[in-house]
Amino acid sequence: MTLPALLAWNGIHARLPLIFPEGSANRERSIWEISAKTIFVMLYAGAVEGADRWIRPDQVTRMSDEQAALTDDVARNAWIKLSMTPSKTDVPGRWYAVNTRESIRDDTIRYALIQNGAVVERPGLSTTSPAGRYALQSDFAALFAPELDEATFHAKATAWRETNLNAGALARIAIVRKGAAGGGEYELVTFPSGETRRMSTGPSADISKAVIEVFAKKFLQKPGVISLSESGNKVVARDDDLAKAIGLTIPADKSLPDIVLVDLGPAHPLLIFVEVVHTDGPVNDARKAALLQIAEGAGFSSQHVAFMTAFLDRGGQPFRRTVSSLAWGSYAWFASEPDNLIVFSGKPLQIVGG
Repeated sequence: MTLPALLAWNGIHARLPLIFPEGSANRERSIWEISAKTIFVMLYAGAVEGADRWIRPDQVTRMSDEQAALTDDVARNAWIKLSMTPSKTDVPGRWYAVNTRESIRDDTIRYALIQNGAVVERPGLSTTSPAGRYALQSDFAALFAPELDEATFHAKATAWRETNLNAGALARIAIVRKGAAGGGEYELVTFPSGETRRMSTGPSADISKAVIEVFAKKFLQKPGVISLSESGNKVVARDDDLAKAIGLTIPADKSLPDIVLVDLGPAHPLLIFVEVVHTDGPVNDARKAALLQIAEGAGFSSQHVAFMTAFLDRGGQPFRRTVSSLAWGSYAWFASEPDNLIVFSGKPLQIVGG
């Protein structure tokens, strides 16, 4: 059998971020160097769906730059046979240590490439079998053909995503792309009342728009917007009549967060302070304490106040950079995954039957 043409592992590495754009599930581990080298080894061994050739994770650890440079079929077939044979002899210049095979199997293959539809697993193989069990999905493998020019590659990558990623994954990618790109002179935000306001365009405006138009409708019974600000503390909208109706005084120093929502559905209104994070400024412990003081001054006890930090995407740098500082007893919400909330519980764990 003729083995597939090879693209060098660093060429594979360069294409992965374009195949898995921002918003893709487990993107970091789908596009890192280990993924590129794992894909290279699968191509090197001809482990592509339909060819009935499969690799084991430890074969990735046994590849070296010297071996990778030997690209004729004879050398590759010889390596395939040798790399499947148990040996205590060390491999000079090996890419990874022997004890990294479990990490390659779990972090890269199972929880990234398989979940994203890029790798298939051999059916009917027992968990203890020493045989190879992983291969590239055939259309995914075709994305690494060396002869593809840039335009053809982009078209094929787009087609692959539309065919192989589920609707939720595609929606998340689209939302993140829109938030990163922005566009136009302003963002038109529609409030629960039907009123519209303009915000300066940009990622923060996209997140604020999603909080008001999507989050409020999904999670609040009868939502209202008390105030909306944008970067630079520019007040876009404030509803003093609504604030007075619930006994809230909006400070003149604009110390309120980016968005203040209220849920008028419960018997006692629920006040929601929202910080929008594209670069910095989450609800940390100090910010939570300051906001709670404002709420309590208006007669809201802590049980009728919620604190939320809104991000564009869970896989983005803003969340990863600030997650350790988010206050206990607050929430995190992501515009790219609007049906879910992360709760940073500040209460002791209660074990049923304990």
